[in-house]
Amino acid sequence: MNARTPIESLSNHHLDALEEETIFVLREVAAAFERPALLFSGGKDSLVMLKCAEKAFGVNSSPCGSGRLPYPLLMIDTGHNFPEVTDFRDQRARELGAELIVRSVEDSMKRGTVRLAHPGESRNVHQSVTLLEAIEEFRFDALIGGARRDEEKARAKERIFSHRDGFGQWQPKAQRPELWTLFNHKLQPGEHFRVFPISNWTELDVWQYIAREAIALPSIYYTHPREVVERRGLLVPVTELTPPKDGETVVVRDVRFRTVGDITCTCPVPSLAVTPEQVVIETLAADVSERGATRMDDQTSEASMEKRKQDGYF
Repeated sequence: MNARTPIESLSNHHLDALEEETIFVLREVAAAFERPALLFSGGKDSLVMLKCAEKAFGVNSSPCGSGRLPYPLLMIDTGHNFPEVTDFRDQRARELGAELIVRSVEDSMKRGTVRLAHPGESRNVHQSVTLLEAIEEFRFDALIGGARRDEEKARAKERIFSHRDGFGQWQPKAQRPELWTLFNHKLQPGEHFRVFPISNWTELDVWQYIAREAIALPSIYYTHPREVVERRGLLVPVTELTPPKDGETVVVRDVRFRTVGDITCTCPVPSLAVTPEQVVIETLAADVSERGATRMDDQTSEASMEKRKQDGYF
């Protein structure tokens, strides 16, 4: 008898329960809030969440295509995002006939609400300002995000329905327990919620679901040759925004991205995976979280993410 491969031996029955919980949360948001939006970057987590939203609201499930998302898609663009990802974002929004709202950090810079310390500073942290401006512009009362608790310590503290005060700030000690899936919907004027339907998923769950549902992703999630330099234990992509420093050697490596974000702070990892199933096998062997292995902005201090979240970050 032939031996089973690692992917064949891996159970994915738990994905049904995770999907069911996510669909329940997505429907709860549509029912409980007046002006919600789904944060959509075109990355793997937001695409998994979008797939669950399609199932939750019957999008494209009927011959007439009568189902539609009950809320718009919102993207905060630093202007330094990978073009493969933003192009894919636009493509998926068109395919679904969804309303896509894009607000740019560059526009905030023109208004003077964002000021960089120097031209080469990463714009990633400044997305908080642009996001809060978009919330005020559209009067959003709930933003649905694809963050997961396994990504980072601060995100492990989040409730699924995470309250934000009138300044968009997060108070980790003021989060109400969510017993028996009874979620907190109570808002004062000017406040809003960040809602995380895939909080209980892991990176492995996400990739198993991508494989099971045959979810298309931007090409940079799979192996491709790319010029990189080694810096502080990370592979930094060589681009106009991230040129090599003096003394660094540029090499071409076969890499993929575990997570995607601003080019100035997102790094790939060595990989030969060309399919979701192969990524699942690599993820099983990973001993560093995806943000720890790929995000330069999270290496400034152990509390860097929590500080950004308290200031209004995703």
